[in-house]
Amino acid sequence: MSETAARMATDSGVESAIVAALGTRSVVLVGMMGAGKSTVGRRLAARLRLPFLDADLEIEAAHAGLTIPEIFAEHGEPYFRDGEVRVIARLLEGGPCVLATGGGAFMREETRQRVRDKAISVWLRADADIILRRVKRRADRPLLQTADPAATIAQLIAARHPVYQLADITIDSREVPHEKIVDECVAALHHRLCGAQPGAAGEIRNGPL
Repeated sequence: MSETAARMATDSGVESAIVAALGTRSVVLVGMMGAGKSTVGRRLAARLRLPFLDADLEIEAAHAGLTIPEIFAEHGEPYFRDGEVRVIARLLEGGPCVLATGGGAFMREETRQRVRDKAISVWLRADADIILRRVKRRADRPLLQTADPAATIAQLIAARHPVYQLADITIDSREVPHEKIVDECVAALHHRLCGAQPGAAGEIRNGPL
C-alpha cells in the first residue's frame, strides 16, 4: 500500500470512529462572524460524511427568504434571536450533522444547554484583526453597520469570548489553508470522543465536560 493510500485509510478510520462515537449527536461550530464557521463546517461535514447545515441560512428560509439584515431591520434583534433559538433547537433534533451557528447564538443559555445535550461544540477562535479583514467588505453583517466596526468587533469579542470558552473544543482560526483547520478539528474531535492523542496539529484545548 502506498503512503498516500495508507494515510487515506487511516484518515477514514479516524473519521469513522468520530461518527460512531458521536452517535445521535451533532458537531456545532460557534464563534465570531468571520471565524470561518461555514467554510470550515462544509469541509468538516464532507470529511465526516455528515450533512452540513448553516443556522443563518435556515433562519432566512424560515422567513420566506428574507436576509438576516432584512430580518434585523424589519423585526429587530430580539425577534431574530428568539427565532434563532427555535431554529437551532429544531436542527439539533434532526439527527447528526455539522451545524454552523451565528455569532450570537451561543450567547443564549437555552441554546447552550441544547448544544450540551445534543452535540459537541467547537469554538473557532479568531483574533480581531482577522475578523475585521474578513468581514469589512461585506454588507450582510448588521451588527457591524456602525461608525467604527473595529471598536464594535472589540466590544463583541470582550462580551462573547468568555461564553465561547464554554465550548467543548477550541481551535484557533487563522490565516492558514482551511484544510489545516479542518485537520485540527478532526484531531480534536477524535481526542475528545475517542481518547486519541491530538498530536501537534496546532493548539487544541478541550473545554468542560
